[in-house]
Amino acid sequence: MMSGNVGIHEEMAFMQPSIRLGHLFGVEIGLHYSWFIIAALVALSLGAQFSATNPEWGAATIWATAIVTSVLFFAAIVLHELSHAAIARSRGLPVRSITLFALGGIAQIERDAADARTEFWMGIAGPIASALIGGVCLALAWLLGWTLTLTPATPLVAMLMWLGVINLSLAIFNMVPGFPLDGGRVLRAIVWWVTKDARKATNIAGLIGQFVAMAFIFFGILRFFLGAGFGGLWLAFIGWFLLDAARASRTQTLIMESLRGIRVGEVMSGDYPVIGSRENLQTFVNEHLLKGERYCFVTEQGQVVGLITANEVKAVARGRWIFKTVDHAMRPLQELHTVSPDTLLTSALETMGTDDLNQLPVIRAGRLAGVISRRQILQMLHARSELQV
Repeated sequence: MMSGNVGIHEEMAFMQPSIRLGHLFGVEIGLHYSWFIIAALVALSLGAQFSATNPEWGAATIWATAIVTSVLFFAAIVLHELSHAAIARSRGLPVRSITLFALGGIAQIERDAADARTEFWMGIAGPIASALIGGVCLALAWLLGWTLTLTPATPLVAMLMWLGVINLSLAIFNMVPGFPLDGGRVLRAIVWWVTKDARKATNIAGLIGQFVAMAFIFFGILRFFLGAGFGGLWLAFIGWFLLDAARASRTQTLIMESLRGIRVGEVMSGDYPVIGSRENLQTFVNEHLLKGERYCFVTEQGQVVGLITANEVKAVARGRWIFKTVDHAMRPLQELHTVSPDTLLTSALETMGTDDLNQLPVIRAGRLAGVISRRQILQMLHARSELQV
């Protein structure tokens, strides 16, 4: 099982929660659809294990124990991720959500650590939490009479024993130095601290992470052909996922490093589409949206008063477009997320990611000075990559 924390980047959008369960300590908890696959596999595996070791319990007790153990296991993963979130928040990094998915959990932290110390404690907090949970579970099982030489005699002892072993295993696995696993982030923090160079640390940790992932794939496939069956394929699948995540995380972190220190005013565009507030809504759709423009700023007496996009148009019944003017559908300027020319570009990008925005108005002295969009940032990154600056 994989667990870790990521920054806010478009490449990780697939980890957005598909089913939202609510909030815990101010952090949204959600499930990705893939979670149901592993949840079912864990419950079935536990049911088979308990049936083999304690058939005298009866089917109802065996499957009830398997299901409760599975639920508690995923609760432990949430605690693992909350430990990342707690460290991040204590260091001033906002946490968007925790998502459980097929390989474990992901805490979505809105921006990367600004220093090696923060990166280290954010990375190691999860394995420490899992180790503590595992140790407490095994201690309770021991107090109830379990030893290494005895098969757990009661459902409670079996549940505690299994949770103890699996959480200790999770702690050990996550300390494998495969970026972006927790151990890879700890490695990145150590290299960062030694070299004082975040970019070099990211490169080294990312390359080691890819090597570890390829080793997982190789040994997984080898084990499969040697008769390990599903276990070998599962190890190879984890390696494939880790390889993809290592490449993406390395690229993401390097991108954010390249943006560090750049201000919105250096990238923003003063050329933006506008439309009068009294223009017909159907006209806006025909002359702007259907011709490829994604938004327009709304003007009134020469002043920008709002913004209109397809989202605002869709809020009006289609049959009413011909009867409505743009000012009926627009979002007033004072309700928009805005930035100033002096805002760091990384902060603007975080705001776009947090609120799922494609562009932000840039306000200077109460007036619209320009606009900054994801497209502009991508174009700037492409140009810097071409010029190697």
